[in-house]
Amino acid sequence: MEIKVNFLDNLRLEAKFDDFTVIADQPIRYKGDGSAPGPFDYFLASSALCAAYFVKLYCNTRGIPTENIRLSQNNIVDPENRYQQTFKIQVELPEDISEKDRLGILRSIDRCTVKKVVQTGPEFVIEVVENLDADAQGLLLAPSPDARTCIPGKDVPLEQTIATLSGLVADMGMKIEIASWRNIVPNVWSLHLRDSHSQMCFTNGKGATKESALASALGELLERLNCNFFYNDQYWGPELANAEFLHYPEERWFQPGPNGELPAEILDDHCLAIYNPEGELLGTHLYDTNSGNIKRGICSIPYVRQSDDRVVYFPTNLIENLYLSNGMAAGNTLAEAQVQCLSEIFERAVKKEIIEGELALPDVPMTVLEKYPGILAGIRALEEQGFPVLVKDASLGGQFPVMCVTLMNPRTGGVFASFGAHPNFEVALERSLTELLQGRSFEGLNDLAKPTFESHAVTEPNNYVEHFIDSSGVISWRFFSARADHEFVEWDFTDAGRSSNAEMAERLFGILAEMGHEVYMAVFRHLGAIACRILVPGYSEVYPMDDLIWDNTNKALHFREDILNLHRLDDDQLHSLVERLEESELDHYGDIITLIGVEFDENTVWGQLTILELKLLIHLALGNLEPALELVEEFLQYNDNTVERGLFYQAMAAVLEVALDDELELDDFEPNFRRMFGDERMDAVIGSVQGSVRFHGLTPTSMNLEGVDRHQRMIDSLKKLHAARARYAANLAAGA
Repeated sequence: MEIKVNFLDNLRLEAKFDDFTVIADQPIRYKGDGSAPGPFDYFLASSALCAAYFVKLYCNTRGIPTENIRLSQNNIVDPENRYQQTFKIQVELPEDISEKDRLGILRSIDRCTVKKVVQTGPEFVIEVVENLDADAQGLLLAPSPDARTCIPGKDVPLEQTIATLSGLVADMGMKIEIASWRNIVPNVWSLHLRDSHSQMCFTNGKGATKESALASALGELLERLNCNFFYNDQYWGPELANAEFLHYPEERWFQPGPNGELPAEILDDHCLAIYNPEGELLGTHLYDTNSGNIKRGICSIPYVRQSDDRVVYFPTNLIENLYLSNGMAAGNTLAEAQVQCLSEIFERAVKKEIIEGELALPDVPMTVLEKYPGILAGIRALEEQGFPVLVKDASLGGQFPVMCVTLMNPRTGGVFASFGAHPNFEVALERSLTELLQGRSFEGLNDLAKPTFESHAVTEPNNYVEHFIDSSGVISWRFFSARADHEFVEWDFTDAGRSSNAEMAERLFGILAEMGHEVYMAVFRHLGAIACRILVPGYSEVYPMDDLIWDNTNKALHFREDILNLHRLDDDQLHSLVERLEESELDHYGDIITLIGVEFDENTVWGQLTILELKLLIHLALGNLEPALELVEEFLQYNDNTVERGLFYQAMAAVLEVALDDELELDDFEPNFRRMFGDERMDAVIGSVQGSVRFHGLTPTSMNLEGVDRHQRMIDSLKKLHAARARYAANLAAGA
């Protein structure tokens, strides 16, 4: 994690990381102001807090209340060497906690990350650099320069992939960091990698070794940067909205017809039959969400239809609404990227068919698993930890290159079905296992969904979306039947491992063609890496087609400007906004971040603002006290906001009840309201009811997003890509 430090007045310091700011000072006796803890005090507190976190985690997963558990830490300083210290952590446990859990809590404290890092002894490297933001590779694993590790499916050694991809990221001016590594069973590694400046831009990598996991994470980072995935659904600000190009230099903008009809220049007859079977889809549904620039029309990207090489323009809106991250990849070669894209598409489509069809899959015989001792070692390690593992053939009788590893947690009754795909049987099986444990600890396996015989819970569309995002959806008990719906096939789509990536890609394209699907591909080279995105209409969508009409992300365009300018709206404009919110029938508990595509700091009122609370605040600003009270009561009934916000609205409910009752006077209740809720809170509540305070807790902003630092950091990241694409286009034009 990158922590940036600013020097403030006197000896005060400011450390910034993620969305947090920490102030440090020195005691007055050391010539500070004593306004905040010192750096070493934070260090001491971190180990105590870390120990308490592991206690809380242990207790939460076992349903043990923590109200009567107390923990303290003291540091004992050696009088002859003040750097030699003993940290004594003591925990007080209730008498009714079992001996087994007492021991478990002590062992959980022993796992404290701060403690383990201190005991291991971190290495400090202190250096002067010309630019703090420039060293993008400095935080990554440095492979041996002489190493050449080749793995199936990759066209160049892992070390070369790591060096090349991290170098491309550095050239864009992006600094990346590894936030965490996981290796809880043999031969299964994963890591979390992110942009240190904009930590919304993150990826996860997985593999049998730490090098393959890092190469995986960097590949995913480049694929998602190339496809603008990190910035989906977000507002990109006025500068990019009016730039020469928005997404890519080769994009084109098309205008809807006079009555909103779809432009003739987008899509083709095959796509229109899938996306618009009832003729309800309009061009006005496809305005770009990111720019909100309706005057420019419909932003569209050229894709090549693989059956005849015809260029077909796909609206960016359609892609972001239906496909999420499905079918995107970066590779050392185009063929390598194509195999990854197509494998991913098959994995997710077959997974959907299995889950929604409640199919039972055949077990992989032990005689087959024994051919892959590294994978089997990881599976056995999981079982030794008390997690039964089922290894399944998900090829549906040898039709598709897909495998499945399913983990059961007898402690909680939850299950997790992980799928992996690749033309090589071993690679697909390895991916199933590494995907299962990607970013997970053993404690993280305690939150798995429980299987069910309720078919509607399995077939409900959002269940597949949850499986797609993090495999957290529900699985049918029928999946676990010993009577499989297909025979086991020890399949191979690689001609006994001799096929090149180009040959494997051709075979995968062929399967889709045999199924009657048209395939469309865009290749992106703007950022230096080869990346592609493949769309298979009617097969590779993640979200339902109806979302284009009924749940399109560009609904943000109806609300974004007014919400960001909330403090500047007059009463007529506020009345119009709240009416539109009512008529839209949006979920009251949907958040404003998602609605308008602006990433407010989650620790602020803006960051936790729901549609319900926004409507409530508007009614208060308009003096509509009766609807405001109804919404306050709804807020309090289902509130999962902060304690502070809950108390604010508890006080608000009391004041509104008095204000709306002709027989009650606020003066009679205000003294005790103030004793209960405090003067500062009551000033805000009474001011909100009487009209002198508007939108309490919401700091003013605008379409320029001033004060929205988290979102501005995201746009900074995007502008680096935009600049790289502009350079690519200029170089291409100069070369032509």
